[in-house]
Amino acid sequence: MVKLYNRCFLSVLIAFSCFANAYAQKAATKSIAIVTPAGAHVRIGYGAGQLAKALQKSGYQTKMLKQVPASGASIVIGRAQDAVVKSGLAKYSIKTTGKPGKEGYTIGTGKNSMVISGADFSGAMYGCLELADRILDQGKLPSGINLTDQPEMVMRGACVGVQKPVLLEGRGVYEYPYTPKNFPWFYDKALWLRYLDSLAENRMNALYLWNGHPFASLVRVKEYPYAVEVDDATFKKNEEIYKFITDEADKRGIWVIQMFYNIIVSKPFAEKNKLATQDRNRPIIPIIADYTRKSIAEFVKKYPHVGLMVALGEAMEGVGQDDIDWFTKTIIPGVKDGLKAIGKTEEPPIVLRAHDTDAPAVMKAALPIYKNLYTEAKFNGEALTTYTPRGPWAELHRTLSRLGSVQIENVHILANLEPFRYGSADFIQKSVEAMHNTYEANGLHLYPQASYWDWPYTADKTDPRLLQIDRDWIWYKEWARYAWKCNRDRAQEIKYWGKLLAGMYGCTQAQGEQVLKAYEEAGEISPQILRRVGITDGNRQTMTLGMLMAQFTNPEKFGLFSLLYNSEAPEGEILSEYAEKEWKHEKHIGETPLDVANNIVAFGKKSVEAIEKAAPGVKKNKAEFDRLKNDMYIHEAMANSYSAKIKAAIAIMRYKYTDDVADLEKALPDMETSLNHYRQLVKLSENTYLYANSMQTKQRKIPVSGNDGKMKTWVELLPVYEKELANFKKNIDSLKSPSAKSKKTALATLTNAPVTVTSGAEGSYIIGEGAKPFADTTVAITDFAKELKGLKAVQLDRAKQRKLGTKITFTNAQPVKVLVGYFNKTGFINPDTWPYHVPSQLETDASANDYGQADVKLSNGLLIPTQPSVNVHTFSFKPGNNTLTLGKGIAVILGFVPENQPVPVYDAGLSTTGNIKDLRWLFN
Repeated sequence: MVKLYNRCFLSVLIAFSCFANAYAQKAATKSIAIVTPAGAHVRIGYGAGQLAKALQKSGYQTKMLKQVPASGASIVIGRAQDAVVKSGLAKYSIKTTGKPGKEGYTIGTGKNSMVISGADFSGAMYGCLELADRILDQGKLPSGINLTDQPEMVMRGACVGVQKPVLLEGRGVYEYPYTPKNFPWFYDKALWLRYLDSLAENRMNALYLWNGHPFASLVRVKEYPYAVEVDDATFKKNEEIYKFITDEADKRGIWVIQMFYNIIVSKPFAEKNKLATQDRNRPIIPIIADYTRKSIAEFVKKYPHVGLMVALGEAMEGVGQDDIDWFTKTIIPGVKDGLKAIGKTEEPPIVLRAHDTDAPAVMKAALPIYKNLYTEAKFNGEALTTYTPRGPWAELHRTLSRLGSVQIENVHILANLEPFRYGSADFIQKSVEAMHNTYEANGLHLYPQASYWDWPYTADKTDPRLLQIDRDWIWYKEWARYAWKCNRDRAQEIKYWGKLLAGMYGCTQAQGEQVLKAYEEAGEISPQILRRVGITDGNRQTMTLGMLMAQFTNPEKFGLFSLLYNSEAPEGEILSEYAEKEWKHEKHIGETPLDVANNIVAFGKKSVEAIEKAAPGVKKNKAEFDRLKNDMYIHEAMANSYSAKIKAAIAIMRYKYTDDVADLEKALPDMETSLNHYRQLVKLSENTYLYANSMQTKQRKIPVSGNDGKMKTWVELLPVYEKELANFKKNIDSLKSPSAKSKKTALATLTNAPVTVTSGAEGSYIIGEGAKPFADTTVAITDFAKELKGLKAVQLDRAKQRKLGTKITFTNAQPVKVLVGYFNKTGFINPDTWPYHVPSQLETDASANDYGQADVKLSNGLLIPTQPSVNVHTFSFKPGNNTLTLGKGIAVILGFVPENQPVPVYDAGLSTTGNIKDLRWLFN
C-alpha cells in the first residue's frame, strides 16, 4: 500500500513538474523587454508605455530596460542615432529599408526581437503606437514586420473652442474668460488626458485652443496689471491647468496652439482706458498695440513651446496695411520679445489665419522676419460641401501654398452637418486628396463634427450627456487616417472601416460594412443640399432646420454668399439660373437643383436600407447604434423634405416669368409633401436632440433668427413652415379672385424720429426727387421707394467716406433705427477699384448683426444716376449719445425713424438688370 501511494505521489509530482516546466517555457516566451535610451525623451517614454499596455493586455510580461539585454526577446525603441537602436539593429541582424523623414519611423524584426527607429522623438513614439495597434488587433506580437512610414501632412491637428453657445452678459462675441464657472470642463485633467490620448492614437500633432482674448486669463503684464480678467485663485488654477495641458501634450508629440482674434482687449483694460473691447472700425491705437505686444511676450516667456494662431481679420476693419502692420509690428515682435527674455532661439509656430485679410501680402512682409510661419484657410467655408473645390477660393489656397510656408486646411464649424452623426470615409478621403491635389496644402486643422460651441458635449438628449470624442470617434479617425496618408486603396478602406465598425457594434464584417455604407450614403445629403440651394457656407445658416420658401425663390434678399457656388461646389446652377434656362429652353450646365432633389432622396433611402441590414447583428453598444440608426432615418426625412421643397420652388420660380397662377398651384402638392416629411423629422428629433445649432446668438439668421437660444429645434420651426404653407394657399386664392390684379398694397409711412446729429455730417436734406445726398458732388436722387419720401437724411462727403470711412454722432431720447443705404454689387469686391462701402457679412465679421443691420430691408430702394441701385439696411440704437461707424467707402444715410416703426421688407424694383421680381409676399 505504501509503495502504491509512493508511486501515485511520484506520478502526480512528475505530472506537476511537466506542467510547471511547460508553464515556465510558455511564460518565458510571453516575456519581453522594452528597451529605451537612458534619459529618454518624454515622447519615447509615452510610446513605450502605450506599447507595454498593449503587450500586457495581450498576455505578455514586460520589463523596461535601458540597454539591450544579453538574451531574451526585446523591443528596442529610440531615434536612428541613439546607441541602443544601433546596438539592437546589430545584435538582431536587422537591416531596415528606407530612411523616413520628419515624424517617420522604421520597424524591423529579427531573432524574436524588434527595433523601432524614429527619425525624431515623435517618429519613435509613432512607431510604438503603430506596433501597439497591431498587437491589440491580432492579440499577439506580430512577426516579420519590416516597414517604413511617415505622415504626408506636416501639421495634423484638432481644435477645442474655449467658447460658449451664448454671449456672456455685457460682453461681445468671442469674449469668454477662462473661469470654472464659464468652463468647468477646462479644469478636468482626466478629460484632457482622454482627449490627448485620442489625438495621439490618431497621430495628430497639434491642438488648437480657440478664444477671443486668452491672455488676460493666463498672463499678467507688469505695465497693465489691471488687464487680468480673473481673480487670483482662478488665475492660479489657469496657470496649473494650462501647464498640465501643454506638458501632457508635449509627451504625445502635440503642439498646443493658442488662437486669438485681433483686435480684442480684456474688459477691465477697455474700461480703464475708456475703449471698446472690440471695434472693427477703429485704427491701431498705440496703447492697444503696446498692451497686445507685451501680453504676447509674457505668454511666450511663460509657455515657450506653445504656438500662436492669429485671426487678423473679423475684429479688424477691412483688408489693408493695418493687417500687415499689426502682424509685423505687434505680434511677431511680441513673440521675439518673449523668446529674448528667456534666452530661447527656437521659434514657436505662428499660424496666420487667412480670414478677412490679405494673407499673401501679410506673409510677404512677415516671412523675412520670422521663419516658422504657417497659413490657414477654410476648406469649404464653415461647412462641408464638396471634395471638388474650384474657383477663386481654390486659387487663394494655391497662392498660400506656394508662399514657401505650409498651408493648413481648416475643416471649420460644419454648420450644415450639425447636430447629426457624420462618418463618410469616402467623402473625407476625397476631401483630403483635394487638399493636396487642388489646394496644394499640407496640413489639417479639424473642427469637431458638431456642437463646436458646446464642447465637450454633443447635442444628443441623453443623461448623462454624450462626449464628442466618444460619439464622433469615427469623424476624428477618418480625417486623421487620411491626413497621415490619403492615397489608400478604396476596396481595402471599406474592409478597414467595416472591421472597426464591426468591432464597435459586435456584428459581422459584412454588417460593419453596411454601417459604413449607411454613413456614406447619408454623407452626401447635407453637402449636396447646401451647395445647390443654400444661402451661405457660414454658420448663420442652420441647414438641418430647413429653409423658408422665400429663401429658395429670392436668396439674394438674404445675403446670398456667392463663394458657396463659384468655389465650394461643382460646376452647376442655382435655382434662379435653372428657372431662367428652363424658361428660355436653354441647355443646363453641371449639377442642377433638380439633380440634387432626386439624388438626396436616393441617398436617404439607401442609408436607411443599409443600417437596417446591419441592425440584426448588433450585440455591443446597442444604445449608440440605435441613435445612429435614428440619425439615418432623420437624414432620410430631411432629404425628402428638402427634395419636395426644391421641386416646389422650381414651379414657383417659373411664375416669375409666366404670371400664371397655375404654376403656383403646381407647387402646392410638393409644398404639402415637404411639410409632411418635416413633421416626420420633428418626431424623430424632438426626443433625441437638444438643439440643431450649438451657436445660439443673433448671428444665426437662416432659416430664422436664433437670438437668445430660440428657434433652435425642429419643433419650434414647424409652426413657421405650417404658416408659410397656409399663407401660400391664401395668396394663391387671392390671385385667383377677379379683383386681385387691381388690388394695391398700402404703403407703410416712415416718419422722422427726433434726433440731433452732433458731428460727422456735412448737412441734411429731405428725400425726394432731385435731392443731393453728397456735399462734394452734384449727383441727385432720381427715384426712390415711396416709403422714404420726406425723411430727413444726412448729407455726407464722398471723398471723405472713401478715405476715412463714415462716422456720425447723434443724440436721441427714444430708441431709433438709422436707415443706411449700400450700393449694390455682387461677387468679389476689390477694395482698390470698388469705391462703395460693403455691408459687413457674418461670414467674415461676427459683429455684423450687433445692431440688427445684417438683413436688407428695402431692396433696390433708391436710384442715383450712374450709380448702382441702393439697398436699405437699418441699425438700431438705444436712447442716449450714439455713434454710427462705417468702414471706408461710399454709403448713404437716409434718416432716422422710431425703433418701433416697421420698415417694409420688399424689393422696390428700382433696377434695370435681370428679373428681380420679389416673390416673398407669396408666403406672407
